[in-house]
Order: sequence, then C-alpha cells, then structure tokens
Amino acid sequence: MTPTTSGQAEAQRSRLSKATVVQRALALADAGGLDALTIRRLAQELGVTPMALYWHFRSKEELLAGLGGQIWTEVSSDIDPDAPWHVQLRAIMESLVAVLRAHSSASELLITGEKNNSPAALQVTEVALEVLRRAGFDAKYASAVARSGLWTALTLAMSEPGRTAAMAAMSEAERAEHQRLAMVRLASLPPGQYPRLVEAAVPMTACDDPDFHYRLGIDLFIEGVRALASREDAAAEAG
Repeated sequence: MTPTTSGQAEAQRSRLSKATVVQRALALADAGGLDALTIRRLAQELGVTPMALYWHFRSKEELLAGLGGQIWTEVSSDIDPDAPWHVQLRAIMESLVAVLRAHSSASELLITGEKNNSPAALQVTEVALEVLRRAGFDAKYASAVARSGLWTALTLAMSEPGRTAAMAAMSEAERAEHQRLAMVRLASLPPGQYPRLVEAAVPMTACDDPDFHYRLGIDLFIEGVRALASREDAAAEAG
C-alpha cells in the first residue's frame, strides 16, 4: 500500500462508523441475500475503498457476525415484570418474530450459533431463561425450551407463505401463478381418496394471510410450553 493509499483509507475510516457499515450491509443483505453481500460491493455502496472497511471488520465472517448482533439488538427483552410468565414469553417471541419479518436476511444470519453470542443475543437469552425458570422449569428444560423457541421463530419466518427460498426470486405475477398451479393440483386430486386435501386446496396454498401464519405458530409454541409446565408441576406435586 502506498502512503497516498494508506492516507486515503485512514481518512475514509475516520468518517465511517461501525454502525453505519452494519446498517448499510444489513440493507444490502435484505435486498439481495447474503451471497450478494461482499466487502467490495459494500465499499462501493458506502463510497469508500475496501481497505476502509477492514478497519472495522477483518473478513466477511466478522461482518456477518456484526449483522447478527445488530439483529439481536432489535429484539426486545423489555417484558412486563407483573405479567404472567407465559405472557412474558409470548412478548419475547413476538418481538423476535417481528424482527425476523422485518429483515429477509435475518433467519439465515441467525441460523448458526456463532451469530447468537453477541451481548444483545445473550441478554435476550438470559431474560428468556429467567422467565422459564420462574415458570418452574429447571436449567435443562429451560434451555431446551429457549432453543426450541428460537427455532420455532426461525422456522415460521423461513416458511412464511410466499416467502420461501424458492419463491423469493419470483416476481409477484410468478408467485401468483405458482400458487394457482399448486391450488389446481390439490383441487384436482381424486375427491374420494383425498377429500380433505381437495376441501383445503385454497388455504393449503394461499399466501394472503401471513399474520395468521405467525399468530398460529406462536400460539402453538406458547400453549405447548404452558402444557409442559403444567405437567411438570403435576409431577412435582405427585413426587
């Protein structure tokens, strides 16, 4: 690196904050996916040289970890201390799901544990574990339920009607045609052999109510945890 290039990179670095880099990188990842996010592309978007970004992130892996940390800062762990434990747990789940819905790249970012070790991720996890401990679960069960909650939220986001990986690259017209053909295939099944599938041809393939998709998924998770807590309480009393 020449002295001129070094001075240029230093000047660019001094006017670039780490938060600015992360926010622009997250916007790029949401728009084009993680594969489209490169240090060179990000530098072009920010109007700097790639070397200016290496002051903040030494590799793309570090950058992705930074994006994962940013995602977790947007998840609220500010729960009502007077609410029942299951209401508190629901609040955390709803916040996590809302953030996953807001960022199309978030599910892929959080899919590996390396993106879940930031201070913000640890804080959300700590609060969730505390809520579950108050519900009566020991450390083993609380940990398992917390992990299940994260995977439930990720699965809901990745399976949202109309937002699956195969449909993400489609235009609105292509998605509508894909949905129509799927509906026709189910509706055309022999009704004597598959009466319920024929009956449910439209709702099984519809993409028009993602709110219901998430609401039902969270309901199923919360009610399952409540049932498990009741079972554990009954076992403790019997023992």
